[in-house]
Amino acid sequence: MSAGTDVTIVAWGRPLYTALEAAAELEKKGVSCEIVDPRTLRPLDGETIIESVKKTNRCVVVHEHWEHGGTGAQIVDIVQREAFDWLDAPILRVHNKDVPMPYAVNLENLVLPTVERIVAAVERVTYGR
Repeated sequence: MSAGTDVTIVAWGRPLYTALEAAAELEKKGVSCEIVDPRTLRPLDGETIIESVKKTNRCVVVHEHWEHGGTGAQIVDIVQREAFDWLDAPILRVHNKDVPMPYAVNLENLVLPTVERIVAAVERVTYGR
């Protein structure tokens, strides 16, 4: 976990590195991101995620999956049920675009979460700080 005060970004696997890049970009803009890597998805360490959201009051979940279903949706469900009273903004997800996963690397890069999309989501939940 990387400490921050303005927003919690939950990411695991390959998107974790993209989230860390985005956090570095956001730091230049004065936004402090707390990165939470759950490490395991089953069992999921929801307690660590909840404690981070209670501290930052905002949450962005970054995952390589489509919008519907999956672990990202489960994390959103846990946060909204267990930390709703602490949230100052809606929980947002940065996920794969809703298209079949292409084989070509250049097209794959257009589908997966990007630094730019993560930065945009964090700016949205922090109301453009």
